[in-house]
Amino acid sequence: MKGNEAIAEAAIQAGCRFFFGYPITPQNQIPEYMSKRMPQVGGCFLQSESEVAAINMVYGAGGAGARVMTSSSSPGISLKQEGISYIVGAEVPCVIVNMVRGGPGLGSIQPAQSDYYQSTRGGGHGDYRMPVLAPGSVQEAVTLTQDAFDLADRYRTPVMVLGDGLIGQMMEPVDMEQASNRQPAADLQEKTWAATGHKPTQEAPRAIINSLYIDPVVLEQHCMKLQAKYDAIEAAECRWQEEMVDDAEIVIVAYGTTARIARSAMRKCREKGIKVGMIRPITLWPFPNAAIRATLKTAKKFLCVEMSTGQMVDDVRLAVEGQRPVEFYGRTGGMVPTVGEIVEKLEGMAGEPSAVEQLINQTTAALDQAATAAQETFAGFGSKIDAKVNDPAFIEKTEAFKQKTGELADKAFDGLAKGATLLGEIGSKAFGALSDLIGGNKNQNNNKEGNE
Repeated sequence: MKGNEAIAEAAIQAGCRFFFGYPITPQNQIPEYMSKRMPQVGGCFLQSESEVAAINMVYGAGGAGARVMTSSSSPGISLKQEGISYIVGAEVPCVIVNMVRGGPGLGSIQPAQSDYYQSTRGGGHGDYRMPVLAPGSVQEAVTLTQDAFDLADRYRTPVMVLGDGLIGQMMEPVDMEQASNRQPAADLQEKTWAATGHKPTQEAPRAIINSLYIDPVVLEQHCMKLQAKYDAIEAAECRWQEEMVDDAEIVIVAYGTTARIARSAMRKCREKGIKVGMIRPITLWPFPNAAIRATLKTAKKFLCVEMSTGQMVDDVRLAVEGQRPVEFYGRTGGMVPTVGEIVEKLEGMAGEPSAVEQLINQTTAALDQAATAAQETFAGFGSKIDAKVNDPAFIEKTEAFKQKTGELADKAFDGLAKGATLLGEIGSKAFGALSDLIGGNKNQNNNKEGNE
């Protein structure tokens, strides 16, 4: 099946009976498929007059307790952001599919991953998050779409399925048998909060679907309630896939179809003896911070690969907490990275020292240079002492002095001569380090004349 069509059928099999949308490439097959299938299952398909209208229709159907979905591509999702924020504030469950295309603006109709910030940071106004699922194949898109409806109902929140033009347009074998007639998760509660027109009871009081709170104290309490929900989602719903990370010295972090390309690059590098592993986030939010940190025991470097100018790379850097360098490779505007490009980047990372290693090497080289300079200085100093001691005039004066001062002076001179010889023979690396501490190489040169 084509990815878009598989997603649409998966939603129907999960109990979705309302779809509102507006056409935009490269997700057009989703509303097209829904327009044919929804009447066959007793559901409702409606092409709205705009994306803004579509998301507000979703708000209404979700507020009445229905399983409802919309889909669009990047510019259309941007138009829906105000409505998404309303839906979050009113705690209405729904599923939103975004097949990302190149941007900004109308951009292109080619695949991209440049909606990461918009999806994971809460693209509309206010303090909010929503679960974001990133399938890496058509089969996984089926599974995650059905999971999204359960997550939405469990936490009373919109859930986004984030794909790209490749996922939406490619055709792959799909096993729909397991997805057929998917029943809601067993832990889901009855929607007593929904505005179904029911008569109010103690168990199901009058339903009010609303996101407006005039009193700031009440709104703050509501926001804190939502935050507690997000904390629970982070604790229970984070998903990722690990590959060859047990001994990996370089860990790739990539998602969606980009991860498939990166996987091939990882395997080619393994064939060349480069220890590369990969973590593929399946939930972009919540992000698998703990899984990435767990690789620090072997990982020396990280590489984030995206179809963007670099957005998820920020989350990878936050996860690593500055303990390892994180590099980035990406293509954008609808361009797709190739296996060869990623392999070349990984080979470069394996061959060059990290920033920390470079600093250590530079420091070591500087110390060696200072030690060599100090050794040369003191070797010359020792030679001058030897020349002075062996000078006939100096010897003659010394002998006369010894005759005058006697045995005590003789012993003192012998000790002085031995000390000077020992000083010349000492390796001057340690002395050079001490010199650096009290003034550096420049001061050594200045002191040379004074010592002479």
